[in-house]
Amino acid sequence: MQLSITALGSNQINFIVEILPAIRDCNCSILEIRSSRLGKSAAAYLLVQGNWNQIAKLETTLDNIQKRLDIKLHLLRPEQKDKEKDKDCLPYSLETISLDRDNVIESITSFLFDRDVAIEEISGSSYQAAYIQSAVFSTKFIILIPSQLPLLNLREEFLDFCDQLNIDAILEPVKR
Repeated sequence: MQLSITALGSNQINFIVEILPAIRDCNCSILEIRSSRLGKSAAAYLLVQGNWNQIAKLETTLDNIQKRLDIKLHLLRPEQKDKEKDKDCLPYSLETISLDRDNVIESITSFLFDRDVAIEEISGSSYQAAYIQSAVFSTKFIILIPSQLPLLNLREEFLDFCDQLNIDAILEPVKR
């Protein structure tokens, strides 16, 4: 059984130091973990695994940690991922850069979802560009392109889409 954990708290509270031993003490194992600072906040995303009893014990322990540290935790028992669906997909990396506008990331994700392209990961940030007085927004995606979707057509459509919105983009296979 698996448990997804999303934690959000202040930068000053090192809540991950409390969560990791709790996972170990409940005899669960970490399958994935990500943590980052977001302004004056910190966020962590974990996927843990254990049997039903271990997960139930961890949920109780995490509830106590949440109250004690005054952080926000969201717990979800996800359904097992359909590996067969992702089996016929090609993993691609997608990177974009553009002037910072409100709808850039929304437009890109809509474009991908409209074509049944799954988004595995998104990261993005806004920063002051060197040499100019404008903010720039850059994104990095890991996407799964269905094998039945013609890659050449998708690439051409996406690059035309980017040209219309004045977005510079790179779409390439994930290399390992």
